[in-house]
Amino acid sequence: MPFVSPVILALSISEFQHLPTRLLIALGVALAVVLVLWAVCEVPLAYNVRNLTVRWKTTIMTALAFTLVLGLMTVMLAFVNGMHRLTENSGQPGNVIILSEGATDEGFSNLGFSDVGDLENQPGVTTAADGKRRMCSRETYLVVNQPIETAKRGGPQRRFVQMRGVDDPQISGLVHGVTLLPNGRWFSSSGVQQVEGESESAIEVVIGEGVARELARGRSAEVLATAKNHDRLEIGDVFKIANRNWLVVGVMQSSGSTFDSEVWGKRSVIGPKFGKSSYTSLVMRAKDAPEALKLKELFKKYEKASVNPLLETEYFESLSQINKQFEFGIMFVTVFIAIGGVFGVMNTMFAAISQRTKDIGVLQLLGFGKIHIMISFLLESLVIAFIGGLIGCALGSFADGLTATSVVGSGQGGGKTVVLKLTVDAISLAYSILLTLAMGTLGGFLPAFSAIRLKPLDALR
Repeated sequence: MPFVSPVILALSISEFQHLPTRLLIALGVALAVVLVLWAVCEVPLAYNVRNLTVRWKTTIMTALAFTLVLGLMTVMLAFVNGMHRLTENSGQPGNVIILSEGATDEGFSNLGFSDVGDLENQPGVTTAADGKRRMCSRETYLVVNQPIETAKRGGPQRRFVQMRGVDDPQISGLVHGVTLLPNGRWFSSSGVQQVEGESESAIEVVIGEGVARELARGRSAEVLATAKNHDRLEIGDVFKIANRNWLVVGVMQSSGSTFDSEVWGKRSVIGPKFGKSSYTSLVMRAKDAPEALKLKELFKKYEKASVNPLLETEYFESLSQINKQFEFGIMFVTVFIAIGGVFGVMNTMFAAISQRTKDIGVLQLLGFGKIHIMISFLLESLVIAFIGGLIGCALGSFADGLTATSVVGSGQGGGKTVVLKLTVDAISLAYSILLTLAMGTLGGFLPAFSAIRLKPLDALR
């Protein structure tokens, strides 16, 4: 029995029951057809097993082709799933994001202080638990580059770091549903803190778990010698950007969102540091999704400034356009690899038939019908495909939980560099199983059909 990875074992029957109806039907029909072929085939299954084991080298090489195709497909789908979940988890259904007129990405938005006006005081914006502050996060988003301390010659010398300056970190955290890991805190009202041994104060920041791992890479041996954790930055660690020390005072608990890849600090400190004095966005919390839609329509008619209001879920859905390009690329690559796999099976089965022409003649003389002989060869092809595909899915599923760096954007320029987790789910495995059965059927049909064209006496000569 092929080994099965822990991820496949963890996928319970209940998870497969939540597959899309069309996919469930397609999977059920495919498996039903295989079972019917097995049931109606009069040629003993032991005959096929014996032939597969006798030609074990050829069988293994053919199965490996399926393993490669399905393993690669599983990993690529896991990447797409990770991108989908990243954008889905980033948007709060009750949030409305305000950008400047014409902007579709906060990286290109520019809201002047006069434009903001009393937007947060409009009806429909909820109030915090203290009854005083409105649930409105005033933000300045920017991307800065950081030299890599131990960059190798010929390799990347800098990395791009996403920063978000906010006025009130507690309110921003509530609006975005972001919490801190234990022992962490939000940055102070001043946004800076004196660090022992340094003449200049350090800028206080909270960072996402994803960017904490990225910033930990490429640190010098001197820094690593005093680091609490070599794999990621921790509370109390200091890193350097733009010739200034940045002190980590909190780490955002991973929520599988784009905020895991960001550094948050005091807007009045971060903005001027990089020449960005205006807001790029306002994010406001409504009571629920229907109220958020009403709030969006209200902002569309706002007379004091021309703005572009979007539901936050809409905004992050628009950022998944690059993800759709990945999906198209994956399908394109998979089709060509699958065609190669089909021809590999055909080659194996045609070779098997040429070596077993006498067997085919004997089977016909023993009374086995041509259709049963054809089904017997087709089942051999399906067995090779299924075993190879199952091993491929098992190997590919080990990618579940691994991290990767990618970009989300609307496809119209800009975008955000994000750290995501690869996710293998039941839908990916179901598509993989369907693909391997389809490849086995297409690769085995023509050779199986050619086998029944041999006449008994011609086959025995």
